[in-house]
Amino acid sequence: MSDLGRLSCALYFEDCQMGTTWRSAGRTILESDLSTFINFAWFHEDLFTNLHDRSANAIAGRPVPLAMVLAMSEGLILPSIDGTGLAFLNLELDAKAPTCVGDTIFVHCEVVEARLTSKGDRGIVRTQNTVKNAKGDTVLVYRPQRLMKLRAQSARTVNED
Repeated sequence: MSDLGRLSCALYFEDCQMGTTWRSAGRTILESDLSTFINFAWFHEDLFTNLHDRSANAIAGRPVPLAMVLAMSEGLILPSIDGTGLAFLNLELDAKAPTCVGDTIFVHCEVVEARLTSKGDRGIVRTQNTVKNAKGDTVLVYRPQRLMKLRAQSARTVNED
């Protein structure tokens, strides 16, 4: 197993051996982020838009939609797949705890599946992405499966055989 630390560059399929881990930069969720997201995505639910009389809500504070946390998490890990991710194939998702305005989130990634496609010119990689807040609480676990590029030299070698 290899821990690549905080990544700011893209990984190729060959870099994604089982057990390889890395982490993203952090991102604090702002009120303006919530406002922009709920207006863009039409999440006009009282939980996110009504600040008056919140006593009936199950979640205290200013919670943000799970879809927003997922989207921001994907943005945080984008440097690790920028230019090498070919397709998003599948997603398993498990919400663990609420995320609120003011929380800072980080994504910890671990490769849990890596295999070449039948053509041998690209690979399928599944990671387990654990989203944590600054207190260390896990708020979301998701397992995306992606089609990933091989390095050009590796792809030529595989295709020439």
